[in-house]
Amino acid sequence: MMAPPKLDCFALSPNPPELVASSSERDWMDRTSDHFAYRCTPLAIANATGWEVLNPSGFSATWTGGNGKDDIILRPHEAGRSLHQTGFFFGHGILSFHPGYLFRTDPGWVIWARGSPNRIKDGIHPLDGLVESNWLPFPFTMNWKFTRPCTVHFEKDEPFCFITVVPSVAIESIQPTIRPIEDASELHREYKIWASERTRFSAALNLGDPLAVEEKWQRNYLVGKSPSGRSIAGDDHRVKRSLRRPVSECPVKHEPE
Repeated sequence: MMAPPKLDCFALSPNPPELVASSSERDWMDRTSDHFAYRCTPLAIANATGWEVLNPSGFSATWTGGNGKDDIILRPHEAGRSLHQTGFFFGHGILSFHPGYLFRTDPGWVIWARGSPNRIKDGIHPLDGLVESNWLPFPFTMNWKFTRPCTVHFEKDEPFCFITVVPSVAIESIQPTIRPIEDASELHREYKIWASERTRFSAALNLGDPLAVEEKWQRNYLVGKSPSGRSIAGDDHRVKRSLRRPVSECPVKHEPE
């Protein structure tokens, strides 16, 4: 069996921001009726496919609308708290964070740095970056772009960066091919069964059919079965994701007595 790809997280200070495995849970998903949003398995799996860097101290950031570096104003939530994890490098309403780590991956693998999937923040949006972490000897910044002049808040322990590991160049060898679905007869048959069942189920649900209401939603994707009832998902089918939490090998820093 091939060894799993390596992810070394070299701390750049004695007390770097906390790095944790991301959860599938999101506040807005919790607030949907009967946690309806969690029925979308791809959504929940995406939420948990990476690790989050947590904000060490809360602060507000105000963008005046100008393009200069001085047009973003930071205010700590607690007086006297340092905000050394943030910076301004680009202007134009872009707020930068220092993740506090130099990440190193195996050859052929890179870091995809972004905001946590499906976390919604009004007024500011995370910018994605693909980092060649298999050779880079210095850290990257995590950047957020204001969407309008306003004030936003980053709470203590709120994730400001999400990292996941992806193959670096394999995607370049993929040739997308557009074909009529009729070319794949079995797939076409399963699709037509799904479309018919979907129409029937939606109509029954709208009419308040007791069986449809009790079933609530169709579970083909969840259980890895085709619309005709065959089990077709492979061993890599997942209904939930649980990544390994980072393990620290840094020496323990003892406070002076």
